[in-house]
Amino acid sequence: MRRRNFLGAVSAGIGGVWLTGHWPEIAAAADAASRAVADPGAATLQVLSADERGEIDAIASRILPSDDGPGAREAGVVYFIDRALGTFAGDARPLVSAGLATLSATVKTTYPDNARFSALEPDAQDRMLQTIESDAFFQFVRWGTIAGFLANPSYGGNRGKVGWRWIGFEDRFVWQEPFGYYDREDSGGS
Repeated sequence: MRRRNFLGAVSAGIGGVWLTGHWPEIAAAADAASRAVADPGAATLQVLSADERGEIDAIASRILPSDDGPGAREAGVVYFIDRALGTFAGDARPLVSAGLATLSATVKTTYPDNARFSALEPDAQDRMLQTIESDAFFQFVRWGTIAGFLANPSYGGNRGKVGWRWIGFEDRFVWQEPFGYYDREDSGGS
């Protein structure tokens, strides 16, 4: 067996085991996300409270702002993050709760007139995020923001496929392999 075939078989096996183990959660998340994408006004939160949603949305909007194109808010990444916390990333829920509590306490200490991160001016928000950018909480929200911006819209983010349009991704899920250059070795060089 050639190395390429072996690696392909191992990757497929590992991926299949993971999918099989998480299939009910993935299917439930995809179903809820597709309903939210079909009717964005009816999008509901599964895990986050309305206050947490506002704070996460404000953080995500500073990570991918809407200044020269669509950003995290337009893509609805907070709904992707919410669905992730309700399904495959459920173990990160305590991290998010603790991170939001710490951020709130820091905001109250630093800016006594503002009790919420989302109420701060953008420059103040950026300064606050710079103080936590190495924290696991921020890294999770950053990951969720980027993943939600670029994921298949059926997963809750990338509303209206704004992320795909932003990076120039063609919405084609059927690809035909170009024959010749990459499989020459396997086909005997012809």
